[in-house]
Amino acid sequence: MTLPSRAHIQALTAALPLLDTARLMAWGRLLADRLPAGGRLLVAGNGGSAAEAQHLTSELVGRFQMERAPLSAIALHADTSSVTAITNDYGPEQVFARQVRAHGRPGDVLLLLSTSGTSPNVLAAAQAGRELGLTVWALTGPAPNPLADAAGQAVCVDAPEVATVQECHLVAVHLLCAAVDTCLTPPAPATGAEQADVRRLVVVGDVLLDRDITGTADRLSPEAPVLVLADARSTDRPGGAGLAAVLAARTLGWQVTLVCGIGQDQSGANLRALLNEAGVEVINLATSGTTPVKTRVRAADHTLLRFDTNTGPLPIGPLTEPVRTRLAEAAAVLVCDYGRGITSHDDLRQALTAAAADRPLVWDPHPKGTTPVPGTALAVPNADEALRFTGHLGPRDLAGDTARAVQLLAAWPVNQVAVTRARDGAVLVADADGHPLAVPARPATGDTCGAGDQLAVTAAMTLATDRLPSQAMAAAVEAATDYVAAGGPATLTTPPARTTPEGADPLELAARVRARGGKVVGAGGCFDLLHAGHLSLLEQARRLGDVLIVCINADASIRRLKGEDRPVVGERERAALLKALVCVDGVIVFDEDTPEKVLAELRPDIWVKGGDYASRRILETDLVESWGGEVVTVPFLQGHSTTSRIRQFAHQAGAAR
Repeated sequence: MTLPSRAHIQALTAALPLLDTARLMAWGRLLADRLPAGGRLLVAGNGGSAAEAQHLTSELVGRFQMERAPLSAIALHADTSSVTAITNDYGPEQVFARQVRAHGRPGDVLLLLSTSGTSPNVLAAAQAGRELGLTVWALTGPAPNPLADAAGQAVCVDAPEVATVQECHLVAVHLLCAAVDTCLTPPAPATGAEQADVRRLVVVGDVLLDRDITGTADRLSPEAPVLVLADARSTDRPGGAGLAAVLAARTLGWQVTLVCGIGQDQSGANLRALLNEAGVEVINLATSGTTPVKTRVRAADHTLLRFDTNTGPLPIGPLTEPVRTRLAEAAAVLVCDYGRGITSHDDLRQALTAAAADRPLVWDPHPKGTTPVPGTALAVPNADEALRFTGHLGPRDLAGDTARAVQLLAAWPVNQVAVTRARDGAVLVADADGHPLAVPARPATGDTCGAGDQLAVTAAMTLATDRLPSQAMAAAVEAATDYVAAGGPATLTTPPARTTPEGADPLELAARVRARGGKVVGAGGCFDLLHAGHLSLLEQARRLGDVLIVCINADASIRRLKGEDRPVVGERERAALLKALVCVDGVIVFDEDTPEKVLAELRPDIWVKGGDYASRRILETDLVESWGGEVVTVPFLQGHSTTSRIRQFAHQAGAAR
């Protein structure tokens, strides 16, 4: 006979490994994005779930493990006066829903806890949250249950006992807090053996405070024929070289030092705080002065007006020893010249010249700035800047941009010049007599502010890994495109999850799209020997939503399914080919024979299969529908089959012999 205590421990041991930790980590990253920007977390539950809700809010308002700013989190059961008044006046089912309507704003997060997933007051709160545009999550017991269906996303504990479910919920609360702490706390400086895995990027340049005032503009003023900006709100972020430093600090494996001039005023103090929050080390060379501020007034994703203040140069003092030390430690150096004087500092230019002798130095120039220092590995002017530098009034096309790059290569002491061409990508010139390298960009729409900084940062970091300049520019154009597609500077107002240099994680990309109210589309398969049938499927799938994530079987999975002679093309090459398609936004490789596990992490709104499945039920249907997703088929091209094509190739090869 098993003792009750032993059975309890065994049940908990069986349930914990099944906890959806990937989803909890994604939730933590989203909270770390939204709460510091003024969003709030509302949490509700009954009985033991209420205690766990209050446990979570206390960890966020206070601290979990690491020191950070307090975050707005409200346990809806804890205000006893409101709870009793609402229960008395509106009934117990409205006790949480009415508070959600009082406190919730679009973009806030509502987390509901229920072991059964059937509590009427929690279900009413979920409905209120969805109606108000909140992100609604649920921690429940075994699925399916009504709360998991009502929430946008759910973590369901597969355990028969209420106590086991509640204990797993407590673990989930702690994992959620740990994920928030990880995202909001800059990593400690590496020491000892860790130093080998961490590189330093030194960013040198002019900084400013960027301010966006956004609202709605749908009427004219009765006083004059001018737009009225209603519901205006203001957001500050680092600008100029500061923006480049923040973008760099988001990359795993890199420490970032910013050498700049920041004024001795409130704007400068705000800028320093934002840079510190992003994990950027700042070496300020300014001795006095006021910080430049660039303000954009925006509505409906369009800039209506921009005005600049404190536009003059700052007085820069002597070069300090910490600057020389950081330059000596750097794996790469990026100069972001915004024409405000710092790159004309003689001692700094000498130090940059010395640094360029044995590490890649990328120079992002400005028409009002100075020329790059000798030994610069790569200069990255944009097309307008190249035109102003050269005065070359040729056509504003690839040939004209190439001619201007050749002219700058001859005029500047640099190894290569890449003229960046906005939505058209870039053109790289290494030799006036050689062929230029054209790097086209994928189509992307959005706010392009900062795209050039993202391109320059990626180019510098890629060169530091001993890649060729051609590879660096290809990676840089891709990164800038991803940045614009993800929302541009709107993604920078909060500390995001730190990314890898290879680009946005597909699961994070899907989470960002879903958070903006977009629709995530998924498609899956082997995609061995990519052919026109695959292309037709993927193009149609992409038209069904706002982002397409393709899930492909790993090589080992294909061998188990189709035999030892498959796949013909390895998983890395298959993934690269799919990523190269304009219609594909991300690729996930999974090792299992079926995609259920990766689907549970991705949770697409629409899962797409080819029309040849139309007459039979697709195996993943129940899983996709469990979170409110939809499984559809799209027309397929007759006569396109990977297996038949491989047989045809084998037959032709045999006949040739």
